[in-house]
Amino acid sequence: SHRKGSAGDGSAVGSAKEQIDQPLDRVPRHSLASRLFHWTMAFSMLVLLFTGFLPILGLEFSWVAPHWIAGIVLSAAIVFHILHASFWKGLASMWISRQDLRDGWMSLRRIIGMNNPAPGKPGKNPLENKLFHHVTSIATLAVIVTGLLMMVKVDTPFWTRDPYLLPDRTWGVVYVLHGVASVAFITLIMTHLYFAARPEKRWITLSIIVGWIPRSRYLEHYDSRRWPVSERSPGILEREAVPKSPAAVQDGQEL
Repeated sequence: SHRKGSAGDGSAVGSAKEQIDQPLDRVPRHSLASRLFHWTMAFSMLVLLFTGFLPILGLEFSWVAPHWIAGIVLSAAIVFHILHASFWKGLASMWISRQDLRDGWMSLRRIIGMNNPAPGKPGKNPLENKLFHHVTSIATLAVIVTGLLMMVKVDTPFWTRDPYLLPDRTWGVVYVLHGVASVAFITLIMTHLYFAARPEKRWITLSIIVGWIPRSRYLEHYDSRRWPVSERSPGILEREAVPKSPAAVQDGQEL
């Protein structure tokens, strides 16, 4: 069965509208806007990697145009993500809180065999997710900034190439930074795919496709105080049904 929001829910606007009508055994995790951004970024990154590295490996094809077009798509997607995260989702959702650090330290001590209490359950975004996000952000910004600079050396429908915009030494730094960030992308994507494909993680991987996780997984893996979800409606109404605690504000609970 489905529960629908009433007229009194008019304040529920934005990317999470489609998640109001969810079965009660589902907890919304990724809005449609977030999912579209994720897959646009993933597709553009793969095109950039294939067109950037396959010619180096000896596979010859016309790669320049699809490479810079994919770079423009990635840049536009990142601009959208920054605006979406700043004004709709809330930047606090990816801040690393003191509780994250304490739990991370406790987990590390248990991994190396030290006698340590079990860490608490995380909020919506665990520490490892936040760290991966920040590392990926650094690599992405490095690729975009250096890539846009390198585009001035390519003829496009928008301008004529100018290979003399920067001194040769500066161009060398730009190429090195672009290459290092690109290689970092390969490592990050391989790591991401490895954990996404693990059997115990497939339920969370599926959420980036369908937008929700089972309520049983939510109760098993997350702290409801750090990621509050309403029992009467797992959609946008949670913001009205459950007051935000300071820990929840730090961990982020936006849809």
